Amino acid sequence: MPHHSVTARFVAACLAVLSFSVATSASDVPADLVVLDAVVLTMDAETPEAEALAVRDGRFVAVGSGEAVRPLIGPKTKVLHAHGKVLVPGFNDAHIHPSPMFDELSPLGKVPCGPNDVGSIDELVARMQKKAAVTPAGKWVRGSRYEDTKLGRYLTRDDLDRVSTSHPVYVSHSSGHLSSVNSLALDQAGITDQTPDPRGGAFDRDDDGRPNGVCRESAQSKVLGAGPSTPSPSKSEWIEGIQRRFREYSKCGITSIQHAGTSPTTLRKYALLQAQEQRVRISVMLRRKYLDELEQMVAESGRGNEWLRIGAIKTYHGNSLSGRTCWLYEPYDGRPGYYGIPPAASQETLNRRVLEIHSAGMQACIHSNGDREIDMVLNAYEAALEAEPRANHRHRIEHASICNQEILDRVKRLGVVLAPHSYVWEHGDKMEAYGPQRWPWMHANGTAMRMEIPVAGNSDSPVSAAVPLLRIQSMVTRTSKEGKVYGREQRVPVEQAIYAWTMGSAYASFEEDIKGSLTVGKLADFVMLSDDPRTVAPETIKDIEVELTAVGGEVVYRSASLAD
Repeated sequence: MPHHSVTARFVAACLAVLSFSVATSASDVPADLVVLDAVVLTMDAETPEAEALAVRDGRFVAVGSGEAVRPLIGPKTKVLHAHGKVLVPGFNDAHIHPSPMFDELSPLGKVPCGPNDVGSIDELVARMQKKAAVTPAGKWVRGSRYEDTKLGRYLTRDDLDRVSTSHPVYVSHSSGHLSSVNSLALDQAGITDQTPDPRGGAFDRDDDGRPNGVCRESAQSKVLGAGPSTPSPSKSEWIEGIQRRFREYSKCGITSIQHAGTSPTTLRKYALLQAQEQRVRISVMLRRKYLDELEQMVAESGRGNEWLRIGAIKTYHGNSLSGRTCWLYEPYDGRPGYYGIPPAASQETLNRRVLEIHSAGMQACIHSNGDREIDMVLNAYEAALEAEPRANHRHRIEHASICNQEILDRVKRLGVVLAPHSYVWEHGDKMEAYGPQRWPWMHANGTAMRMEIPVAGNSDSPVSAAVPLLRIQSMVTRTSKEGKVYGREQRVPVEQAIYAWTMGSAYASFEEDIKGSLTVGKLADFVMLSDDPRTVAPETIKDIEVELTAVGGEVVYRSASLAD
């Protein structure tokens, strides 16, 4: 029996176990939970604000005035007094890459090398040396998420040779689209002065042509694939690690995620996880090579339930904005002749891949950043829809970082959903490479929302932090940590930013009927905030505390400052 058949049946069985029906109860039956004296921002246009809500069997049964909700309090009802605090729908991160959390010095751990972890290349090297000291010779010493703009330059082989010459050393960039390696890693891969750049990638080189250790896009796999195998967690280790990650999401008010590109193996583990602990709702985008398996799973078990959902395919066409490899029509600022790295696939190949996803009745979610790449994706969507018209397809472009009015007009006409970045706080400095003439059209959340193009809020974590309030601040202010504004034209009102992170994300995964707003009948996922995002200074939205996170009416996180 083919392996994918076994996978499909396993997941189908798990989804069946997780499924349950919600009966309609009489309105006078007491609620399980009532929240009173709140400022309820519902994200529901029919009832934008309320002051109380009630939950029964995991769903809202009343949202309105305290007078209307109080009759639902019974002897066993749990009553929470919000004391004027703000409630919003649970945040839904529509493009995220969850990974289990492990200690950095364990065999499964990577050394964090971001600006919150190391302040210089010397500090990074010293921290990596500690990892090398506990790693057997010949095995990978791995670090992650370094930022060249914060360190002053890219890491080179010479820097990482200081970490070790008896281990291959690898440190990924914050973009995820380039890495730096040491000399041993290059030698093991046979990378020399004479090695050509692979299609869709590049090796950075010294002036004399010597590869300097920076591997961009597809060049990364040439090096990683030639090195030793990396340790894999057991099933129980993976579940424990991802539970730690999900607890961090709960602290930030995230109640739903959309995993952007993974495998049926991970899907099976998610099914096991959800059978053990239901804390975060998960929509899964499988990678393109698993399209046949996805079709079989949908045919056997449908598209899942409110805890674990399938039906989307994640694929790539193009490269990285923050890694400065995305493909543009005009050269990068100050770099005549450099337009980025062209996508590995031709228009013909892309059209065929999109039509396969479209014909299977699935949702295509395509990573694309540069304007030249995005036009190719829109060409492919247009061709697929002309060949096989389909209403409400909701095909997506993930990131769509560099746009123009013509691109957005096409997006609107074709009914495409956008999931743009909102990471100016961390990565505004990387926008410098594109020049100020492009900033008004980068991460075009504002224009897209004004055009009523569906926009899904997301972090692209770990590219930027999975902290919705920080992402919302970035959408509102367009201001970097250093205080510079990039593209003020794309600022959005705070209410619209919250909407993108709730209803916008729910729409992007075909779930707006069950989540995304505080509406009677919908899943009771909500967050209590210490302050009102509408009234605080915009530059302090990130400082608002998540005091409580509830999923299905069950409290999954309560801050220390919130008394029982």
